[in-house]
Amino acid sequence: MRSLILMAAVASPAMAETPSFTDETASAGIVHSYDGDWEYMVGGGVASFDCNDDRAPDLVMAGGTSPAALFVNQSARGGALAFAKTAAGIEDVAVTGFYPLDIDNDGIIDLVMLKVGANKVLKGLGNCQFKDASADWGFDGGDAWSTAFAATWEKGAVWPTLAIGNYVDRKEEAFPWGSCTDNWLHRGGDKGFAAPVALKPSFCALSMLFTDWNLSGTPALRVSNDREYYKGGTEQMWHVEAGAEPRLYSADEGWRPLKIWGMGIASSDVNGDGYPDYFLTSMADNKLQVLTAQEGEKKPQFDDVAFKRGVTAHRPFMGDDLNPSTAWHAQFADVNNDGFDDLFIAKGNVSAMPDFAMKDPNNLLLGAADGVFVEVADKAGVASVGQARGAIVDDFNLDGWPDLAVVNRNGPAEIWRNNGGTGHWLMLRLAQEGANRDAIGAWIELKLGERVIRREVTSGGGHVSGALGWRHLGLGAAEKAEVRVIWPDGAEGDWQELVADQFYDLPQKAAAVVWTP
Repeated sequence: MRSLILMAAVASPAMAETPSFTDETASAGIVHSYDGDWEYMVGGGVASFDCNDDRAPDLVMAGGTSPAALFVNQSARGGALAFAKTAAGIEDVAVTGFYPLDIDNDGIIDLVMLKVGANKVLKGLGNCQFKDASADWGFDGGDAWSTAFAATWEKGAVWPTLAIGNYVDRKEEAFPWGSCTDNWLHRGGDKGFAAPVALKPSFCALSMLFTDWNLSGTPALRVSNDREYYKGGTEQMWHVEAGAEPRLYSADEGWRPLKIWGMGIASSDVNGDGYPDYFLTSMADNKLQVLTAQEGEKKPQFDDVAFKRGVTAHRPFMGDDLNPSTAWHAQFADVNNDGFDDLFIAKGNVSAMPDFAMKDPNNLLLGAADGVFVEVADKAGVASVGQARGAIVDDFNLDGWPDLAVVNRNGPAEIWRNNGGTGHWLMLRLAQEGANRDAIGAWIELKLGERVIRREVTSGGGHVSGALGWRHLGLGAAEKAEVRVIWPDGAEGDWQELVADQFYDLPQKAAAVVWTP
């Protein structure tokens, strides 16, 4: 069992510092839209990762009926955001989303491309160039409508296991209800992938996440499903254990059925009990799940604390449209560097559903020491009412302050620069030798005064949007902090004292090394 560290009580500040963002869509060089009708009402992802080894996050965006696009980061440190659209070998149409992952363990990031049709795995060649490696790696892309993804390294595996979630049978446009297609588990071997295993039953997945919910050392696969189309379905969690067939967590184990219009999963230890919590986006029914207080061996039972924490986000918080909201990508990030998680939620009507808000602003909810979140998207300048789908919160100009990019359906993508504030921060990049070089499945622990902040390193979640690279931690007023890593194999690294406002490489078998942009 991995170590469990409880967060000590701390005095609540009078008010969290409200961040300020500048809309730099017009000047940043990102001109893109996720286009299409029926088959593109869902999807519309964006991924951030470093494709040219300069350590700054570049962006790939799904385009639907328009070509996907890669934008190389040219931002000056701390300056205005700037990107250049670059031909990269990823310019397919019918793309719904991307996830970055070093699949073949060569130190160059690859991409998983989700599509309406055959998915692809794209090998990174360096210098922001990619080639389709599906055939070389034995990857069967199928012919479904793919809308969710997660990855893990199973114990002893050299190559990752990829979970891909699929939506309705797109040929059933006239009557799609009850036509959910199978999700797939692509297990990696020493090189390449075995034939995909169908995860039955499947209920129209729009988000997936491998997560170690009970700190057992073996992540389970959470699947969030869209009840609009399934019949008799529910949210799911799967046992995925090396050498065994995947199987669902059952009611006998304590799993509680939950039916929502599941669209995205965001995870973080919000309540400070050492276990990951899960924000599940939906249509007017968003959930914040925390593990039920239990003695002894944990059961997969969760309580919804969204109302208590102020994150229901069930209708527009501004304007005169009082119809229910439709939420998609969600992501926890400390955007004001006060040491407490904040939550961004991308919002947008499915198409023109009359019973749901058409003017549905994105949310930016600031977290504080008392555990309650406060809406500041309008004050922060990010309350767009575009038909948002995917999004990424990441530090594009390497100044320690997370910025924001959003992909909109049938409308221009948007990007905002964080103007910074008074808080301190750390940026960490994990590295281990051999397989799983980016340490997917690790835990980062940060001592901040009497608190210990824990972050699970995952690949997946959100809504067809993912990031790989620097791991950001806000420090508040602290000018230094102690950090350690619990690596995917369970080995506990040493605590290391790090000076604030720096970038650090954290290798598994050596001390942290400062990296200077």
